[in-house]
Order: sequence, then C-alpha cells, then structure tokens
Amino acid sequence: MAADPGARVFEALDRLAGTATTLGLALSGGGDSTALMHLAADWARGRAPRVALKAATVDHRLRPESGGEAAAAAAAAGRLGIPHATLVWEDGPEPSGNLAAQARGARLRLLGDWAARERLDAVLLGHTRDDVAETMLMRLGRGAGIDGLAAMAERREAAGAVWLRPLLGTGRAELRDWLAAFGIAWIEDPTNEDVTRDRARIRRAVATLGLDPARIADSARHLATVRRTLGRIVWQEARTATVTLGAVAI
Repeated sequence: MAADPGARVFEALDRLAGTATTLGLALSGGGDSTALMHLAADWARGRAPRVALKAATVDHRLRPESGGEAAAAAAAAGRLGIPHATLVWEDGPEPSGNLAAQARGARLRLLGDWAARERLDAVLLGHTRDDVAETMLMRLGRGAGIDGLAAMAERREAAGAVWLRPLLGTGRAELRDWLAAFGIAWIEDPTNEDVTRDRARIRRAVATLGLDPARIADSARHLATVRRTLGRIVWQEARTATVTLGAVAI
C-alpha cells in the first residue's frame, strides 16, 4: 500500500480552510487535482458541520480531447456526489502573445467568476511540492530575484477569490501512488510531455539530473521566509522615515 498523504493534507486543510463552509475545487482531471478532490471529500465528510464542496473544470478548447476530459472530470466528481461545472474559454487566445500566459489568465478569471457566482469561501488548487520546485527553476532561468524565487503561497487572494494550496507539502509521485493503490483513475495531459513548453523541459531536466524536487522546494520556502523577513524590516524602517523636499531619510 502506498504511503497515505491524508494526514498531511488534512492538517493543511484544517489550517487553511478550517472555518469554511463552502469550498470550490479546480479540477483538471489530472492526478494532482483528482487526488485533492478525493482527499478533500474525505476531509469534508469528517467535519461538523460538514463542508460543502463544488468542483469546476476549465475547458480551454485548445485540444480536440479537452471536451471529453472535462466530461470525465465531471463524472469523477459526480461519483463522489460533488456538483460540477464546466467553464469554457469562449473568447480563446489572441493570435499573438504568450499562449500559456493567456490560458492561465483565462483559467483564473473563469474560476474567479464561478467562485463569486457560487459564493464560495475559497477555491482549492492542486499545486504540489513538485510545482514549487519547477516554478523556482523556471524563474531562476529568467533571472528572478527573491520575490520570484520564493515558494508559492498557500493562501492567495486574486480575481475576487481566495485560493488555497493544501498540497504544497506533498509530492506528485506520492499522490499518484496513492491513487493507484485505491484504483482511482486520472487523466494524463499530453502537454505535460511537450518539451516545447518550459515546465515540461524543466521537469525532464530535474529527472535527468536526479535532482530531488523536495530539496528544491525547501530552498524556495527558505527564500519565502527571507522575503517575509525583509518585508517586515522595510515596513518597520519606513514607519520612521521622513521626507524633506522629495528626499527620503531612513
């Protein structure tokens, strides 16, 4: 039997969503979000009063298979008794510009609007420890500073919604082993193996070099601590600053 990540994820959900009564879940149908859906459903059933879960899948319509994948995600949610909505990117991408960035923006906007309509306390996202490591390496390659290299935040407010990431302390392979042990199927997005995409290249490089995503994620968390500390110092010093004829004295 694979290691059970439940206790770790439940602790994160208690900490991040302990006062919530209605939570949304961004469900792509992939391994990470599918595992989060099952774990969140188990967690919600054990709470008093129980937490209501709702799921949504964004169909960007960028691949012919996307509609079928959204339908499969809806069916998976239905088997757990979780209401599901498919959110379609009707406008589609602009002819020029960064397609990945446009798709991310559309996903955030569509899910944010859905969260507002459903009056959700927060939306759960399936980002894992591996995503933290990959994001750090991608930004390192772009010359990012401390803000860019710091780990993803567990809690974030954007697009009119609160976003929670309870899987940041859990690895991708661990979640898939857990799903396989219980015979739970998930969808593999072929773009994850498309080496024309930055994240897929980074993922392959990490595997080829034998790097441990957990250790890279640790570094990202250390940098997040440094960022918070510097922010506090700057705030404290700014409170005593004086401005004379446009010159700031600290």
